[in-house]
Amino acid sequence: MDEQSHHPVLLEEALAALELRSEGIYVDGTFGRGGHARGILERLGPLGRLLALDRDPEAVEAARMMFAGDTRFEVVRGQYSMMGQAIADRGWTGEVSGVLLDLGVSSPQLDDPRRGFSFRHDGPLDMRMDPDSGFSAAQWLSSAPESELSRVIRDLGEERFARRIARAICAERVRQPIATTGRLAQIVAGAVPTREPGQDPATRTFQAIRLHINRELEELRAALPQAVQVLAPGGRLVVISFHSLEDRIVKDFMRTEARGDHFPPDLPVPAAMLSPRLRAVGKPIRPGDEELRRNPRARSAVMRVAEMLDG
Repeated sequence: MDEQSHHPVLLEEALAALELRSEGIYVDGTFGRGGHARGILERLGPLGRLLALDRDPEAVEAARMMFAGDTRFEVVRGQYSMMGQAIADRGWTGEVSGVLLDLGVSSPQLDDPRRGFSFRHDGPLDMRMDPDSGFSAAQWLSSAPESELSRVIRDLGEERFARRIARAICAERVRQPIATTGRLAQIVAGAVPTREPGQDPATRTFQAIRLHINRELEELRAALPQAVQVLAPGGRLVVISFHSLEDRIVKDFMRTEARGDHFPPDLPVPAAMLSPRLRAVGKPIRPGDEELRRNPRARSAVMRVAEMLDG
């Protein structure tokens, strides 16, 4: 899939939330196929800077081709939890005007059968955002204990039939390795007795395995404090999530940072001593009807925005 077929989610809303300044320094922690990055660069002047990160080598290659020769832009291959170190290496800690995190999987990853993210395309069961590191989904499924399979599918997929699915996977992998997305989807469909109208039986299981393989929730928890560390006063943190667990982490983090230092609830502490670092900006934003018609994959997106406080 080329970059023109990829629709960045909540593009105009994210650009507005960042309150882009011509000479600002910005971080796009999840480059994907560059839709948000392109929008940011279009609004930056000659002195503005955009640092992008992505652990997917294909995304990094796309970034280098898209913005070749643009001295305002730099891309680093790696997880967005490397943000703090990458910014420190450039001497920008505390000077960043905005950080954007567009979580989840990009359309090119979903639509490429070689990557193994989707049950809609039969292909190798991989699911790694960085195919050069870690275990593939097939490798994990081949050896994980049934109890671990059940826990991951239940907790990360919010799947009520997790035990049934884990039991079926363990039974089927003895007969033949589960090496393709099609076979896994078939096993899950056979184990799930009922499903919500319009939802494939494999949706929650595939989601859970992907989150586990890529340690996506751990990555998010590690990166959010770094975003606060690198932001300048007045800088914006903008996060677009696609999963209730991700959104809960973002909401709780922003709420905690807006509340300030933690003290026992029965201890009388003046507000001036709490030292909050962020303030929430507006309410959570979701795609409108027009965007959903254009890009149905945006239906679960939620964007939250917070601003770094002075001092």
